[in-house]
Amino acid sequence: MPGKAVVIGGGIVGSGSALALQRAGFAVTLIDPMREPSGASWGNAGHIAIEQVEPLASRAVLRSVPGRLFANGGALDFCLGDFDRWLPFSLRWLAATSPARFAKGKSALATLLGRASDAWRRLAADLGAPGLYREIGHAVVWESAKSAAAGIAQWQATDVGTAKFHIASAAELARIAPLLRTKPAAAICFENSGQISDHGELALALARTFEARGGERLYQTARLRHAGDRAAVTFADGKAIDADIILVAAGAKSGDVLRDEGTFAPLIAERGYHLRAPVSDRWPSDLGPVAFEDRSLIVGRFSSAMRASSFVEFGRPDSPPDSKKWARLRQHITELGLPFALPAETWMGSRPTLPDYLPAIGRSTRSSNVIYAFGHQHLGLTMGPITSELVGQLATGSATAVPLEPFSLERFG
Repeated sequence: MPGKAVVIGGGIVGSGSALALQRAGFAVTLIDPMREPSGASWGNAGHIAIEQVEPLASRAVLRSVPGRLFANGGALDFCLGDFDRWLPFSLRWLAATSPARFAKGKSALATLLGRASDAWRRLAADLGAPGLYREIGHAVVWESAKSAAAGIAQWQATDVGTAKFHIASAAELARIAPLLRTKPAAAICFENSGQISDHGELALALARTFEARGGERLYQTARLRHAGDRAAVTFADGKAIDADIILVAAGAKSGDVLRDEGTFAPLIAERGYHLRAPVSDRWPSDLGPVAFEDRSLIVGRFSSAMRASSFVEFGRPDSPPDSKKWARLRQHITELGLPFALPAETWMGSRPTLPDYLPAIGRSTRSSNVIYAFGHQHLGLTMGPITSELVGQLATGSATAVPLEPFSLERFG
């Protein structure tokens, strides 16, 4: 029977899972050191990316690495001082790009992404705020005829799962063109991808609902202590909490939390950067995010702000940010002529990424009361609600909506 549950991590996966555990009948305590929502769950582009079925651990991505490097104008970079983290990760990533593992990973991601939109609708309804999730699509834009031809051909050859897209019509291009200094060469429009209306509104709705249902929130850093076939949550002051279920959903810090319990997770911080500016009336409120593929840049409007997001930087979560990334973002915005007030507010955060670009969702083989849900890379916001539902099913011993074997940490030995 449901009893006490502890959730370590207050991002979209942790917060959503806390509600799922409450719905299952658990008394839930959520532990997170951050009083303000500032992690990757709240700093992303707000895009519900159901089209990203193909894992980024692939031979195609491997071949494209030189052109993606920051030094060559791209979005990929490495924190040089953190080579002891990203070098072992890179070797595991190379192994995961084999055609067999890529095919298995694509099939696994498709099972989650195909359910992501419906799970978002259920979560928004449960929060009493159905407008938090908007299925308004998004656009991918190219600035030259050459890059447009290559980009469109690549998208047409890509498996996008349940997503639907078409080449932008003249009318659709005319709607995007006023946002730019120069008319785009071409674009494709995704028809059924989504966007959250606002990160702050989402965080507030999750917190209010959790607390209204009796949830307890502790602003502390938690670790695990393994004893026998169970684990307990421990704190720096020596205090401990026993629970029937302990969920580790601490994002890029999840590997550190599980290490004390004896579970291995080859996790890395895949750092992203964004700029935040006041809402511009020139950006239509019903226009979804726009991805400028030539620049690996995505820009979107939310209720409270505009955001421009980019970069894939491998390192430690706590390594200092690189100011050159924000300078590059400002350069892109200026060259495109976007309605985006500069210099803008800066942010950097860490996406939790595993070498095969699949999340970790499952139950510890060391501790009978520990389950985990993290490692969603660029798709944490997208897959947060469906992952939360799976956590609720795991915790109660119910049949899960999708097979979880591909997401078990046992795949890493």
